[in-house]
Amino acid sequence: MGIRDYTVYDYFRHNASTAGSAPAVIGGGETLTNRQLLEKVDHLSTGLHDRGIHKGDRICILGQNSIEYLTLYGACAKTGAIAYPINWRLSPEEVRTVVELAEPKMIAVEAAHLPQLQAVDTGRIEICALIGPGSAEAFLPLDDLYQTPKDESFEVQSQDALVIISTAAVAGRPRGAVLTHANLIFAGYLLINALGLGAQDRNLAALPFFHVSGLGLALAMTQVGGANVVLEKFDPAEAAQLIETHSVTLMADFPPVLSMLLDARAASGANWDRLKYVVGLDAPDVIQRLYAETKARFWTGFGQSETCGVGTLVRVDKKPAATGMPLPLLRMRCVDELGRDVPVGKTGEIAMQGPVVFAGYWRDEEATQYTFRDGWHHTGDLGKFDAEGYLYYVGRKPEKELIKPGGENVYPAEVEQVIQDLPEVVAVCVIGVPDEKWGEAVKAVVELAPGASLSAGQVSAAVAERIASYKKPRYVDFVDKLPLTSGEEIDRQAVKAQHGVA
Repeated sequence: MGIRDYTVYDYFRHNASTAGSAPAVIGGGETLTNRQLLEKVDHLSTGLHDRGIHKGDRICILGQNSIEYLTLYGACAKTGAIAYPINWRLSPEEVRTVVELAEPKMIAVEAAHLPQLQAVDTGRIEICALIGPGSAEAFLPLDDLYQTPKDESFEVQSQDALVIISTAAVAGRPRGAVLTHANLIFAGYLLINALGLGAQDRNLAALPFFHVSGLGLALAMTQVGGANVVLEKFDPAEAAQLIETHSVTLMADFPPVLSMLLDARAASGANWDRLKYVVGLDAPDVIQRLYAETKARFWTGFGQSETCGVGTLVRVDKKPAATGMPLPLLRMRCVDELGRDVPVGKTGEIAMQGPVVFAGYWRDEEATQYTFRDGWHHTGDLGKFDAEGYLYYVGRKPEKELIKPGGENVYPAEVEQVIQDLPEVVAVCVIGVPDEKWGEAVKAVVELAPGASLSAGQVSAAVAERIASYKKPRYVDFVDKLPLTSGEEIDRQAVKAQHGVA
């Protein structure tokens, strides 16, 4: 480690030395102090090292949030291994694609998610471990990897990769955004500074740890010396009570999380007097309800996996409809196709520079070079600045069209590819439409072959059979002919104009 290096593992070591008896993580009926959490991380690090896990080796993780999941991140931070979390909502084929891209030396999985490995050749993975209870052939319990620490030397630098976050599948191919220790450290400090977080705060870790928002807030809370209250499975009634029981002050939100929690709170009468910050996205009426029923305030912003989830941040009542100003240490522009700044009030692609910008896409040099053209990270998102410097989000660039049902990322091209394979389908266009519960929903507009017949249910079922169920169309329209551009391509804008409602 260099003289100026600092890694995410140093969070655990620092907290144990300065506030060893303070709670660090609460979950599954267990509470670990900072000292106890460091001990778990150190014991697991030794076990991984003894089994041949070294710097740069990937460890895939497939499971619900848990103390063990957070411990695995800590052990990766100490040993220099790279965590490659997998979305547990993916289909077996999608999981196989991610694992093949990761080429992990180890995979850790919960028993409930073993069926999702049915398409994976686990025999080619050196270490297969089971998180929590259960057993499976050729899988050893993760608990067996915990060993008494020795005098191992781990040379890990701040610029080394810590985690690879899967992004949505562009043109059917998932990409992995490589985030370094330095990326996540700077992102944490920006969140801590903007919100005013301290060691007295507690985060409801309800968003999955495979999601950059779930991971980012959990690490920021560890960084500042606060505690994470881990929700293993999202249960609104349980979550509403945990907020009261453990004096939660911070939580993340994507529709319909907050509305469900507010309903559960109203039903149970849970006391949320300590809740101060809700960070994410939601409908104005849901945010208004939060303000009416609690003392908490809602923060929103712009960010993506490639920027550790941060970029701008603002309290919604301060500047409605805006995503905020660029956070300190970050440079942001809105540019045209030639990379030139667009005038104030005009829409352009959002480009960023700064220490939170990722190291590149895992084993995809072409995509990395394209997004880093002209020395800026080109986000693929469109926005505009006002005269005060506030950024307003406009949408995605056409080639990176994105639908976000419940905070998940769905690229239309991926869903279109599955539907197009149906023999009855001539052409299809997938778009996002407003949805009261999920914020946005997937809609397919389908052109069938003459004399062919399909139901909306059959189209949705066909998608759910091959890719994650959250990607299936909630709505399907059938048309005689999809509109075309002068270049004989599907006119996506015309489809949106004609079918852009649920």
